[in-house]
Amino acid sequence: MPPPEGDDEGKRLSEAKQIVKQEAFRMKRALDQRNLRDALKHASTMLSELRTSLLGPKNYYDLYITATDELRHMEAFFEAEQKRGRRMLELYELVQHAGNVLPRLYLLLSVGSVYIMSKEAPSKDVLKDLVEMCRGVQHPMRGLFLRNYLSQTSKDKLPDVGSEYEGAGGDVSDSVSFILSNFNEMNKLWVRMQHQGPVREREKRERERSDLRILVGTNLLRLSQLEGVTLEMYSDTVLPQVLEQVVNCKDTIAQQYLMECVIQVWSLTLTLTLTLTLTLKPQPQSHP
Repeated sequence: MPPPEGDDEGKRLSEAKQIVKQEAFRMKRALDQRNLRDALKHASTMLSELRTSLLGPKNYYDLYITATDELRHMEAFFEAEQKRGRRMLELYELVQHAGNVLPRLYLLLSVGSVYIMSKEAPSKDVLKDLVEMCRGVQHPMRGLFLRNYLSQTSKDKLPDVGSEYEGAGGDVSDSVSFILSNFNEMNKLWVRMQHQGPVREREKRERERSDLRILVGTNLLRLSQLEGVTLEMYSDTVLPQVLEQVVNCKDTIAQQYLMECVIQVWSLTLTLTLTLTLTLKPQPQSHP
């Protein structure tokens, strides 16, 4: 009798995490020696484990957390190099020579985070470049997690009112454009998961999609946290584009979840909008 599917997947996860740990050890040893070429080679091999299609969402998430935790050491090295006076543009271009697209993009997001911090280039330009580069991964689950990593590494580097990246780095409208772009692409990838694999596994795919819904919804939370989003921007730009994506995706699960997110995330804003609308609405003149 063959082993249960869950046991087989657990074995694959264990093997993948072991490779990640081994390559991370070699990467960190190379970083200690300031041997960036070898460090990037081991980092790329480590991140290549995320190219697997043999893990379900929960186990893939486990592997993703393990790999990206180790990747923080590479980001810390980039920060140290920047403080030593090394230009981040040089490193930003260097990591784009990694062989496979998925490891290359994870490395690009890591150095891109420090590139923004260095202010060698406007935040808005780097963010736009990163969100476009991520189009290179169209596998639904891999793409979702890659874009989630983009969201995580950029959340404290968005141009916003009172942000150190406001001004030359851009303004809140650039941040809104960046988040909406990432949200739109993540939702498309999430919807595509439903159409992967045989019809008999439809219910299983629906459960797996449900496990990943928070990755998409986090973008809406990011939007709600921007200090510079005015009521006018919300009503004229943010809400129409979010609702357009909800309608156009034509997927019941996505539509239901995203509408719940909109209501929960912006309930105060919606209440305020309604209140202002009623308050400012011209009242009928009373005649004696």
